[in-house]
Amino acid sequence: MKTKNPKGLVMTGSFRSAGMTFYMRNGQVIARVSRSMEKRSCTLSQFIQRQKMRHTTALWQMLKPGMPLFTERRTAYQGFASIANRLPVVYVPKTGAGSDASFLMPDIPVSDGTLPVVKQRLGDSALLTNLKAAELKQGEELWLYTAEQLTDGRSPQVRFNKRKVALSEMTEVEGCLALTGAEFDDEMKGWALVRVNGDRCSAQAIVTRCTYYQRFTTDEALQTAAKSYGGLTD
Repeated sequence: MKTKNPKGLVMTGSFRSAGMTFYMRNGQVIARVSRSMEKRSCTLSQFIQRQKMRHTTALWQMLKPGMPLFTERRTAYQGFASIANRLPVVYVPKTGAGSDASFLMPDIPVSDGTLPVVKQRLGDSALLTNLKAAELKQGEELWLYTAEQLTDGRSPQVRFNKRKVALSEMTEVEGCLALTGAEFDDEMKGWALVRVNGDRCSAQAIVTRCTYYQRFTTDEALQTAAKSYGGLTD
């Protein structure tokens, strides 16, 4: 396709836009479809990074409806992604069942802020913390994020919900606050207790006993997933 050089347009060399390459020839702007027939590079390190980003995005799609608090980056997603990209790599195929999977695993971030971190761990039928009631400031609230690994659909998915926790729901264990109940023995769930005061929060991540995701971290899972993308390149 050829067009006259528009008045006032100065063009040197060529440039690409929306799949087209534009360049000058004899005073005319010529457009050609820009299409490379070369196979996209997919080295092992590139594939791992792409799988990390795929899972980070999948987790965010599950988490963001609950309006998670990430206040330390320009956007909440940037704050989440900067932490979530450190999670273990899970490998899933390009298309079909499992291609949009998300997995429950330890340390999925649910918040990032400047309030003191609440250290927490799972005990027998309990979510144990290092937080003491006297440490809570006026106006401060506690929010409990719950994550659940679902496996009965087309694709494994982790679902998140959150709720405000009243101090009356908590008990003291060795002088610190704890949530107790049989639900905290569920190996397909995880939890994170977040301190919130206005638009400030603590930086918290999920604690869980769930190991379902580990079957997608093996070399066999890597090879199967890579094959669905056309294999790895040198």
